[in-house]
Amino acid sequence: MNEAFDPLNIIILVVAVIIFLRLRSVLGRRTGHERKPPFDPYSASDAAKDKKNEDNVVPLPGAKQDEVPESAYRMRNEEEEPVWKGIAEEGTPLAKALLKIKAADDSFDAKVFLQGARGAYEMIVTAFSDGDRKILKNLLSREVYDGFNGALSEREKAGHVQESTFVGIDKASIIESTLKNKKASITIKFVSQLISATHDKSGAVIEGDLQKIREVIDIWTFMRDVSSSDPNWKLVATEAAN
Repeated sequence: MNEAFDPLNIIILVVAVIIFLRLRSVLGRRTGHERKPPFDPYSASDAAKDKKNEDNVVPLPGAKQDEVPESAYRMRNEEEEPVWKGIAEEGTPLAKALLKIKAADDSFDAKVFLQGARGAYEMIVTAFSDGDRKILKNLLSREVYDGFNGALSEREKAGHVQESTFVGIDKASIIESTLKNKKASITIKFVSQLISATHDKSGAVIEGDLQKIREVIDIWTFMRDVSSSDPNWKLVATEAAN
């Protein structure tokens, strides 16, 4: 009998075909958990996706960017939380101003900014008490730095020494914001707790009390050029509310 038609060979061939079909049905099925290749030529590049996202922010034709109303912008992602959420009420001047800053600088996040401003506030208050001009120069605009530097010079000339302990910030809230000529400004009201006293040359306390926690309310304005590659905000104005 011809070996090609040997019943055993036919059985082995049938089993092989069945195994192949089963493997094909399993290996060819996508489960949704496959690892993506390092480069997928069939998906949009990151640059293309970013460009598409940029196209989702559309200013009104003929209007200056600083004058564009809230309705002129669409959110880049419909599920994205509005930049004013948790900071201001919808439709208020503050909310609209924050939207304008977000439209001009997509990296802007009001909550992240506020957290950074809290840290900057503590650093500036502490640096002024310690007379640390280097830290102040990095965080202040030239005009504000000149004012702080003048106060430090007068204190040093008089032989006075300030001693203080920063207890903490009770509250920090954005109360105003604007965007003009690419310059974004945000004003924050800080309510903090501070222990402070100033000593004269003899060591006597001439101002403050090291045994007493004092509430301090400051209104500070920070500014940044949103068209600049420099991401840092500078303190451009200060006002004591008490």
